[in-house]
Amino acid sequence: MSFTEAVTSVFSNYANFSGRARRSEYWYFTLFNLIVSAVLGILLNLTAGSFLGNIVRATEIVYSLAVLVPSLAVVWRRLHDIGKSGAWYFIGLVPIIGFILLLVWFCKDSQPEVNQYGPCPKDFIRPTIY
Repeated sequence: MSFTEAVTSVFSNYANFSGRARRSEYWYFTLFNLIVSAVLGILLNLTAGSFLGNIVRATEIVYSLAVLVPSLAVVWRRLHDIGKSGAWYFIGLVPIIGFILLLVWFCKDSQPEVNQYGPCPKDFIRPTIY
């Protein structure tokens, strides 16, 4: 899955907490959020204290609110992809250990077989041999 496909997929599944999300979909969307947040942060620092700075700050807040639900949904689906309930995301509230555990899980490859959350999202690209 390419960068643009991943971002498009996450936004098209805006509030879809069911199914599975590939590792690339999660990480590309995370990269997209990091880039946008960094650009807005740099703009905010350059325009701090001015009217334009207030507009950038408002844009940053609106962006953060706009990607909150899709970010949660892709995390939920990513955990489904490795066979975990999306509720495991809350283990991140445990200091240090929770973050490390989530990072390991987010880096883990998909379960190749069908699990309780659906078929493997990689199956559609595997060629069928007759």
